[in-house]
Amino acid sequence: MGSRRLALARLHGLFAVYKPPGLTWKHLRDTVELQLLKGLNAGQAPAPEQRVRFLLGPVEGSEEKALTLTATSVPALANHPLVCGPAFTSLKIGVGHRLDAQASGVLVLAVGHGRSLLTDMYNGHLTKDYTVRGLLGKATDDFCEDGRLVEKSTYDHVTREKLDRILALIQGSHQKALVMYSNLDLQTQEAYDMAVRGLIRPMNKSPMLIIGIRCLHFAPPEFLLEVRCMHETQKQLRKLVHEIGLELKTTAVCSQVRRTRDGFFTLDDALLRTRWDLHSIQDAIQAAAPRVAVELEKSLRPGCSPTLAGPGGPSSASGLENDAGH
Repeated sequence: MGSRRLALARLHGLFAVYKPPGLTWKHLRDTVELQLLKGLNAGQAPAPEQRVRFLLGPVEGSEEKALTLTATSVPALANHPLVCGPAFTSLKIGVGHRLDAQASGVLVLAVGHGRSLLTDMYNGHLTKDYTVRGLLGKATDDFCEDGRLVEKSTYDHVTREKLDRILALIQGSHQKALVMYSNLDLQTQEAYDMAVRGLIRPMNKSPMLIIGIRCLHFAPPEFLLEVRCMHETQKQLRKLVHEIGLELKTTAVCSQVRRTRDGFFTLDDALLRTRWDLHSIQDAIQAAAPRVAVELEKSLRPGCSPTLAGPGGPSSASGLENDAGH
């Protein structure tokens, strides 16, 4: 059992996987758990304990058919997998900021004692990055491209400049809300310095707050946004696309929501489905552990936040790229 216990000990911590669209987070968690259990139970089983048994047998060297009891060491089968079943039957796996079935991207999972670190991630109010793809010219009942169509409209009048102007207004209004929910007095020097460096965060739970938003690609009817936010849901991001369409005097639906960063986990850290196995997950946990400890300490320390970027206009990449590695 030693090698198996050692393998289990290396599983305590956080790691990220890439959730494909069409898969629920519960199904993903169960799949990862199944793969981990297979790996743990496939490890080298401990040698069975030996028990002394007195076995009846013929007397050695005797021509007579006399029988005698001989002390013999035999394996004890009480703990054999065929008798008691597999050594590991369940694992405690926690899920971080969840993604709904239609969304894809970075999803943070925790195993064992690492689940307590998820609470630290929540308390740190870490930001997340998304790419959101929109489609002009129609509206649906659930803001998704494949939802029930409720309206069609023209979009020939929509330009990149008009879209950028709307995005700038949205970012400005949310930055004012961020200051309000942070309970900071911007008249103080400390609060001013935090605002300049982009370190302001809400003190408690708040509505969705957009830290930065910009257009990456505009080719009507399609457009692609990059959004940095906190306390969001994917449905709220889809609704945001709908509201942008209304501000542009047309309609719009969301065709894709993809999370590219969750706190200090990026797409580079996310394990693809082909790597949801014991050894890959162990390596990912061990590789991320030092960075997780440092970044969580920074995010929970008063007056310091590693993932909030300074304010930038929608046409500026500074607000969304400076800390993309966090």
